[in-house]
Amino acid sequence: MLETSARLLRLLSLLQTPRDWSGAELAERLEVDVRTVRRDIDKLRTLGYPVHATPGVAGYRLGAGANVPPLLLDDDEAVAVAVGLRTAASGGVAGIEETSVRALAKLEQVLPNRLRRRVNLLHSVTVTMPAGGPTVDPTQLTAVAAACRDHERLRFDYRGHDGAESTRTVEPHRLVHTGRRWYLVAWDVDRADWRTYRMDRMVPKTPTGPRFRPREAPDVDLADYLSRGVTTGAYRYRARITLHVPAATAAELVPPTIGVIEAVDDGNCLLHTGSNSLDELAVYVGLFDLPCTVHEPAELVAVIRRLTARLAAAIDSR
Repeated sequence: MLETSARLLRLLSLLQTPRDWSGAELAERLEVDVRTVRRDIDKLRTLGYPVHATPGVAGYRLGAGANVPPLLLDDDEAVAVAVGLRTAASGGVAGIEETSVRALAKLEQVLPNRLRRRVNLLHSVTVTMPAGGPTVDPTQLTAVAAACRDHERLRFDYRGHDGAESTRTVEPHRLVHTGRRWYLVAWDVDRADWRTYRMDRMVPKTPTGPRFRPREAPDVDLADYLSRGVTTGAYRYRARITLHVPAATAAELVPPTIGVIEAVDDGNCLLHTGSNSLDELAVYVGLFDLPCTVHEPAELVAVIRRLTARLAAAIDSR
């Protein structure tokens, strides 16, 4: 039988698994009787751990308390948290870098040597490129996330991609993170349609609005829905281009914030993208460095022909 202190740590580790534990199950795991489990549960409560008894069959679950209690992590969990904190330290949420570094310092202080070596190895051979661009206030992120969870309307001032200012009233659905940007997918009440909004262009108004009945999502795959919205829906020109490579190959070269890849067959795929500038689209086509056929818009085909002739003339004139 484990000593009392070791048994309490083992009990705490079991309770941190997100499930209900019956007294009999805990007793079997700890190799004690149910009465001892009850006494150990009382000791954890005395130490500040909010252990709740579930109704019906006697059971226990670790709840949320006023303060964050110490957590017990296995080896892989500890490494995952450490790597995540290192990544967050160079992320796109304003002010989170310093907080992540402080949290990482606390974690690394108590990591066993074997785990510290694993974390340091990953860090030593990894170069993180800063995301760049505007960042988002973490308080704003959590407030919008809470409105999504609680089904409460949001009002905010918004600056569109063309610089136009407007005030929006929406029923927030989900936050989507592309790796560089945070977006809100929401039902726009005034426009009676689904919209996507860049979080760094939003200035929320408080308090939140009334509760609403959630609507069916605009797409089962919200990541794909967002990709279509930010790559084609908001722009004056929408291009459809066949790339003569497999969809998997194209997806490795074309970020989802640049275009949407649609498989055609084993050797070809369609790229849907957009821009307010035909010249920019023409540059995209050249930079992809992939065999392709441009279908539309017709204006883009004309721009590429003129650009090709101009570049050819520049070489021939040498």
